[in-house]
Amino acid sequence: MEYVFVGLGGVFGALSRYGLSKWVGQRWRGDFPLATFLINITGSFVMGLLYVLFSRASAELVFLKHLTTTGFLGAYTTYSTFSYEIIGLIEDGEKSTAVKYFLTSIIVGLVSAYAGIVLAGQL
Repeated sequence: MEYVFVGLGGVFGALSRYGLSKWVGQRWRGDFPLATFLINITGSFVMGLLYVLFSRASAELVFLKHLTTTGFLGAYTTYSTFSYEIIGLIEDGEKSTAVKYFLTSIIVGLVSAYAGIVLAGQL
């Protein structure tokens, strides 16, 4: 049954990522891959939040953990696109933007995950 919950969450995560990526892409024309950045940062924050909340949750809610973390967030966030975009920036001669994107994604992603953990600790 856990596969059903992972799959269901994955469908909604992929659709959310695609929709947000299209929406940001229509509004952002800069070289910086803002859509993937925002997706990965928000996903990191929510993962940090859920990490704490599920550590407190009863075993009966394991289906919700599979649905949200492995399913939704697994499909929503995207390391492969992040890697692809960095390579594309380098190939396009945008090495400075590639470095900024890499560093800000890693640093802000970790800070966001930690912020989610701290927020969940306050709940």
